[in-house]
Amino acid sequence: MTPLAEIIATRIRATGPISLADYMEICLLHPRYGYYTTRDPFGVQGDFTTAPEIHQMFGELCGLALAQAWMDQGRPTPFTLAEPGPGRGTLMADMLRAIRKAPGMADAAQIALIEASPHLRRIQRDRLGAVTHLDSVEELPAKPLFLIANEFFDALPIRQYQRTEAGWAERMVGLSDDGLCLGLGPVVDLPREGQPGDVVEECPAAPAMVEAIGRRIAAHGGAAIFVDYGGWNGYGDTFQALRNHQPEDPLARPGEADLTAHVDFAPLAAAAIRAGAVASRPIRQGDWLLSLSAGQRAERLAAAKDATAMAALRRLTHPDEMGHLFKAMAIWPKGAPPVPGFDALRLHADHA
Repeated sequence: MTPLAEIIATRIRATGPISLADYMEICLLHPRYGYYTTRDPFGVQGDFTTAPEIHQMFGELCGLALAQAWMDQGRPTPFTLAEPGPGRGTLMADMLRAIRKAPGMADAAQIALIEASPHLRRIQRDRLGAVTHLDSVEELPAKPLFLIANEFFDALPIRQYQRTEAGWAERMVGLSDDGLCLGLGPVVDLPREGQPGDVVEECPAAPAMVEAIGRRIAAHGGAAIFVDYGGWNGYGDTFQALRNHQPEDPLARPGEADLTAHVDFAPLAAAAIRAGAVASRPIRQGDWLLSLSAGQRAERLAAAKDATAMAALRRLTHPDEMGHLFKAMAIWPKGAPPVPGFDALRLHADHA
C-alpha cells in the first residue's frame, strides 16, 4: 500500500466505508501525500497532457474569444481575468499574449487564479508574476468577470450510485483482504430513472461553482468558457485514474495517480441559468476551435516554420483525438452577444 492508502484504510477501519467523493478529495488534496500537493503532473514528464500543453494556439484562441466578448460588452475596466485549476499557468500565459491584440484589455485585467495546491501556486507565480491566488470561486470580486476553466471540473469529487433491484445505492470505498475495494451502501432516494446495474454520477461541487460564477457575470458582465471531456446526462461509470499517461485501477495507488470523471454539462447549464446568466449548449471542442479559425492559425504557424502546428491542430480538433471527446460551453449576461463560437441553449434541443 502507498502511505495514503494506509491512511485511508485506517479511517475505514475506524468509521466505515467512505464515498468516492471523500476518496477523491483525500487522494488529490491530502496536505502531505495528495496528488496535486506533491507534484507537477502535467506534460510528457508527468501523468497527462492538457490542451494548453499541446500547443500555444489553444490558449491564444481562448484568449481571443474572451477578448471579443470583452469588446462586445463595451470594454469594461477594470475586470477580473480568472482561471480555476490553472496548472502550470500555461493557458493563462498564452491568453495574456493573445488579449494584447485588444487595445487596453491586458492593462484592464486583474488576474485571479483559483488554486488549492501550494506546489502549483509557486509554479504559477514563477511563470506569471504578480497574480492573486484564491481558494474558491466564491472569493472572486464583484466586478466584470472573464473566466476560462479547462479540464477543471473533471477533477472535482464525484458521487456514484448504482441501481439495484431495491433502488439506487451509493458506491463506497471499503476494505477487502486485498486492500481497497468498491462496494454498495444502503439504498438512497435518488430521483433518476434506471435499470438494475446502471450507474449514475453526480458532482455536487460543480453546479455550485458555476452558479457563483454565473451570479457575478449576470450582475456585473463578463463571460466564462468551460472546456472538459464529458456529456449531458451523467449516466455511466467514468471514474478513472491516469499514471504515466496510462490508465490504471483508481484504487491501486492513492495519491500517486490522477483521478477524474467525465463532466455532466446539464447541471452546469442549469446552474448558470438559475444564476441569471445565459448558457450555451455544449459543443465539441474541435468544432469550436475550428469555428475560431484554428485551421488558418495552424497553417500560418506552419508557414512560419512551426513544425508542430499541424500535428497539434489534429490532436486538438480531430474526432479520433480530443475533438469530439472534449466539449466546450460558455455563459454570458442576458442581452449581451454570445461568446464567439457559441449559441444560447435551447431547453428542448438534442444534446447527445
